Amino acid sequence: MWLEQALNSALDKLDTAHRRRRLRQIAMPGAQLVMRDGRQLIDASSNDYLGLSQHPALKSRAIEWVQRFGTGARASRLVTGTLEAMLALESQLATFKGTRAALIFNSGFQANATVLPALFALAGGRDAAVFTDALNHASMHAGCRAAGVTQIHFRHNDLVHLDELLTQHARTKTSEQPAFIVTESVFSMDGDCADVANLAALAARHGAVLYLDEAHASGVLGQAGRGLAHGLHTIHQDIVVMGTLGKAFGAAGAYIAGSEALVDYLVNRCAGMIYSTAPAPAACGAVEAALELMPQLDAERARLVSRSNTLRAQLAAIGVDTLASTTQIIPAVLGSEAAALAAQQRLENAGVLAVAIRPPTVPTGASRLRFSLSSAMSDKDFAQLLDALHLIKA
Repeated sequence: MWLEQALNSALDKLDTAHRRRRLRQIAMPGAQLVMRDGRQLIDASSNDYLGLSQHPALKSRAIEWVQRFGTGARASRLVTGTLEAMLALESQLATFKGTRAALIFNSGFQANATVLPALFALAGGRDAAVFTDALNHASMHAGCRAAGVTQIHFRHNDLVHLDELLTQHARTKTSEQPAFIVTESVFSMDGDCADVANLAALAARHGAVLYLDEAHASGVLGQAGRGLAHGLHTIHQDIVVMGTLGKAFGAAGAYIAGSEALVDYLVNRCAGMIYSTAPAPAACGAVEAALELMPQLDAERARLVSRSNTLRAQLAAIGVDTLASTTQIIPAVLGSEAAALAAQQRLENAGVLAVAIRPPTVPTGASRLRFSLSSAMSDKDFAQLLDALHLIKA
């Protein structure tokens, strides 16, 4: 009985704070969602930025891989081996990212939460000097906590502050081990970008390792969608790139891209790789097809940029703060949890799903609607979305 009482008490507190989340049943016929009550909603919240989750080529290749290899990977890659096709896929990913090697994981959270501790172990484990952007994703914080390190936060995207902290650390450090800089290239809740070129130069100047999360840049930004990290190794060699395969790639999973030694080390020392069943063949087949399509999707990426700019301008026109967003992720900051939830409901009543994001995902007082656009949204649906924006501040 104690557990039930404790669970219900915790849920009641979440209710009171307007922070309780609930799973909602949906169907996914494409760029629109069908709710349990039969209502059709325009999806303005998912991370399927290029609409590839519904692309015939990905579906066909996923089926092909299932027919060749089965529905499941059966075990860890260190137990039953690695498919030749999987190794070829990782080689394709490495080429796409401009690195020597890549390693696929089951999810972005798994990658960040287990790769970071493995890397920090090279520099003293819990004693490693780790500098993190204040707005990093929860999975990166989880990796830092798992390693037991004390994060040294620098102000969001403030490279002057980071430089000051690294300089101060250099004066006082007692070890020759390098520092780590851990950040995202595109921030998942604010939609702004890190200055990755200057980050790489700063890391090189201080002899620091740069760990860059490209979850929301992969497939969308950079030449042919290669992300913002592409080419950075010409500035600094000690860069580890992580990206996801369930957003713009339309499939599932994540990857680490870097040197051959990095991948070899993670195969031997990263718990998320060693103790986890390998990714399912269907997801890997879909990724293979997505990689082949990526160079052909410049028109879709351009449409995404155009629509994102239009949506930001329309929100600004009605007095809604979109922070420093420059990407397909556009926050509409409303302040309180109650205000964000009420705005979500008004848009939902108008046929648009734009989900309220509340603490602890975002800072207290910065609850918002998070718009996340897709190039697959029809012109008609995008027009309906724009027409509904006035309801945000009703």
